[in-house]
Amino acid sequence: MIKKSDAIAVKEAHNLRGGVGRIEMKHFYDEAEFNGLGRLYGLLVVPPGCSVGDHSHIGEQESYYILEGVATYNDNGQEVTLYPGDMALCPDGEFHGVKNEGEVDLKFIALISNTK
Repeated sequence: MIKKSDAIAVKEAHNLRGGVGRIEMKHFYDEAEFNGLGRLYGLLVVPPGCSVGDHSHIGEQESYYILEGVATYNDNGQEVTLYPGDMALCPDGEFHGVKNEGEVDLKFIALISNTK
């Protein structure tokens, strides 16, 4: 399967998961294309001062791979700074959130896969 850039859905979310501001999401796959194995594979762009609020994952896990910018990542209650090339995993039953306290856009790949 090939998906050209003009076929990749771009969505905006405001105050995502109780966060702050506008987040841009490019969904590489939609839920139907996962064949029951997950629900998100995409690029998220978080402008300076914006965030994805703390949230948990039940029956699924989410991983982030940082491409650009610096992330303040809440790892189940512990704040950690992530840089390009770093990865974070929120396992089933735990919670996380991310904010961009830097001066440039934070860009990362997100993958939500089912665990059950």
